[in-house]
Amino acid sequence: MNVLVINCGSSSLKYQLINSESEKVLAKGLCERIGIDGRLVYQKAGLDKEISELAMPTHKQAIQFVLDALQNEKTGAIKDLSEIDAVGHRVVHGGEKFSSSTVLTPEVLKAIEECNDLAPLHNPANLIGINACKELMPNVPMVGVFDTAFHQTMPEKAYLYGLPYEYYDKYKVRRYGFHGTSHSFVSKRTAEYLGLDINNSKIIVAHLGNGASVSAVLNGKSIDTSMGLTPLEGLVMGTRSGDIDPAIMEFIAKKENLSIDEVMTVLNKKSGLQGLSGKSSDFRDLRAGASEGDKRCAAAIEVFAYRVAKYIGSYVTAMNGVDAVAFTAGIGENVGKLRGKIMSYFDYLGVKMNDEVNFATMAEEAVISADDSKVKVCVIPTNEELAICRETVALVK
Repeated sequence: MNVLVINCGSSSLKYQLINSESEKVLAKGLCERIGIDGRLVYQKAGLDKEISELAMPTHKQAIQFVLDALQNEKTGAIKDLSEIDAVGHRVVHGGEKFSSSTVLTPEVLKAIEECNDLAPLHNPANLIGINACKELMPNVPMVGVFDTAFHQTMPEKAYLYGLPYEYYDKYKVRRYGFHGTSHSFVSKRTAEYLGLDINNSKIIVAHLGNGASVSAVLNGKSIDTSMGLTPLEGLVMGTRSGDIDPAIMEFIAKKENLSIDEVMTVLNKKSGLQGLSGKSSDFRDLRAGASEGDKRCAAAIEVFAYRVAKYIGSYVTAMNGVDAVAFTAGIGENVGKLRGKIMSYFDYLGVKMNDEVNFATMAEEAVISADDSKVKVCVIPTNEELAICRETVALVK
C-alpha cells in the first residue's frame, strides 16, 4: 500500500509518499510560499532534489503540483494516481473530540473545524489541505492523525488548570499537549529498542527542536506533557517563551503600551532562545556564539538545558520512577553536549553517561548512557511521517 502523507501549514506543505509494506520513502518534498509566489521541492528516492519555481495561489494548486511531480515520466515515483491507496493528514488540534486517528468523513471535518479556536494558525490550514486532496482524489480514503490525540490519556489532575472550572466547562480550557505523533512513535520505539515491556514501563521523551516538549509515558500511555492549551506552554523554545508568570503579560503591556495581540507576538515569536540570546533561534548559532565567548548565547543554552531537566525531574516524580529517557527531534538527536548537560542533573538517580558514545551520536539510534547506569538514556530519531503512515494503514487496510 502506498500512503501519501500530507502536513499542511498556512503557507507551506510537506509531503512524503511511503510504501507501507517496506516502510521506504518513495518520494518526498515540500511546497513553500503558497499564496505568495510558490516553490516546489521534490526528491524521488535515490535521485537528487529538484526545485521548481511555480505559481501556487492556493493549496489546491500546490497539491496538484505534488501529484504531477509524483507522476512525472522521468522522475515520478508512480505511474498514475491509482497507485496512491490512502492519504494521511497531520491535524494539529483535535480537542477532546479525538483520542485517536480517524477516517475523515464530513462529520469528522465539521468536528475538526469546531476546534479551530484552539489552534487558529494550524487547524484551518490543515483543513484546506484535506479539502484540496479530497477534491483532487475524491475516491481515495483519507485519515486524520492528531497531534493532541496521544495525550488524551492524561488524567484530570494533569490536564486541569487552576482556573474557574466554568472556563473548562464552557470553552474546554485545559492542557492538551502537542507533538503527540512524535511522542507516541518515540516512546514505542524506545521500549522496542531497549527490550522493555511497553505495558510495564516508565519512559520520558524529550522532543527537542525549535518547538520542544517533554512527555511522561507510563505503560505506553501519556500521563503528562509540557505543552498546554497551545504550544506556547512548557520549555523555553526557539522563539517561544515557555512557562512564565502570567502577570508578566500585564506588566509588559503597560510598560511598552502593547495590546494583548502584541504581547502574544512577543511571547510566541520574539522570546525563547531568540529573545534570550539576541542572536538567533537556531541552536547551531547559539553554540557557535557561546564558543566565541558570547555570554548571552551561553546563558540561553543553560536556561534551555535547565528547563528540560526540571521537566524530566517532575515526570520522574509523576511516574514514581523512570526506566528510560529518550532524546529526539533536531536538537535532541544531534547535540550530545546538551544531552550530557541535561542528564548531569540526575546523578541522584544513578544516571551515568557514556560520553564517548553520546558525543559521537547524531541522528541515529543509540544508548548513550553507561552500561552500569540505573536509567537508560538513548537517542531515538523521530519519524512523524512514518507514524502517520502506520496510523493511516491501520484504519483503511
